[in-house]
Amino acid sequence: MTKADLLEQWKAHLEKNLRRSAHTVRAYLSAANHLIERTGSANWTALAELDAGQLRAHLAERRSDGLSNSSAARELSAIKAFIKYAADQAGVEEPSAPRLRGPRIKKGLPRPVTPDDATNIADLVDADATIDWVGARDRAVLLLLYGAGLRIAEALSITGADLPLEETMSVTGKGNKQRIVPILPLIREAIEDYLSQCPWPIEKDAPIFKGVRGGPLSPGMVQKAMARARIALGLPATATPHALRHSFATHLLGAGADLRSLQELLGHASLGSTQIYTKVDAATMLDTYRDAHPREKK
Repeated sequence: MTKADLLEQWKAHLEKNLRRSAHTVRAYLSAANHLIERTGSANWTALAELDAGQLRAHLAERRSDGLSNSSAARELSAIKAFIKYAADQAGVEEPSAPRLRGPRIKKGLPRPVTPDDATNIADLVDADATIDWVGARDRAVLLLLYGAGLRIAEALSITGADLPLEETMSVTGKGNKQRIVPILPLIREAIEDYLSQCPWPIEKDAPIFKGVRGGPLSPGMVQKAMARARIALGLPATATPHALRHSFATHLLGAGADLRSLQELLGHASLGSTQIYTKVDAATMLDTYRDAHPREKK
């Protein structure tokens, strides 16, 4: 079996059995490729029998390539998954390599923007656009991120088949997991406004959000539009399109939404991913307290 055969089989497993996203598949394939290249392991049995010393040496070499702590941790996770798969394919009940610990990563809390800032950003990208329909397009996308809690890739994957939008819509997120999200009247109106101005035809099997040449809209264009608005409004660099999704979650939690409902709305596979917003909400509350309490003012 060649390296190409190993990688192709691994790719098929990630895509078809685990239903990993395209981004994750690329990252896991890259990690597997580096491991095969540097250890010379050319079959499933050899990969399953890699010992701790070999894996540590490989990871040390990868760190010398310039990997950050977070990248090294992700690569270790990918390698562990690959070795486990190799053991399954080789019929080895337990891989010989013991558990390895990745580098410690300091996890920062998501940085939401205020409700006023979220709507101001959306309105500003519309007002400042040099092409009217492009401004309407970017406003509609950003309102989807804040008003429905979508990831940017989810918003840009909406097709003509999803039209006309109703009060709710089905969204396919990470791992092909489907969920139902509410679509507020403001969002529906913004999308209808964009569609009425868009010069390109809207096909049922193609994304509704178009680039200036008629192809699918790139996430980078939305990020650039928001960056310009963020600078104009004097907001921090953390005010990114994804921060709007964080804001959606934080503001709902602050208004009394329960974690289970929030988990469903966000499409999180585990409740643990959603629980971080309880910390965000507490942090926001403390900031408000410090700003408002007379004994905290200086």
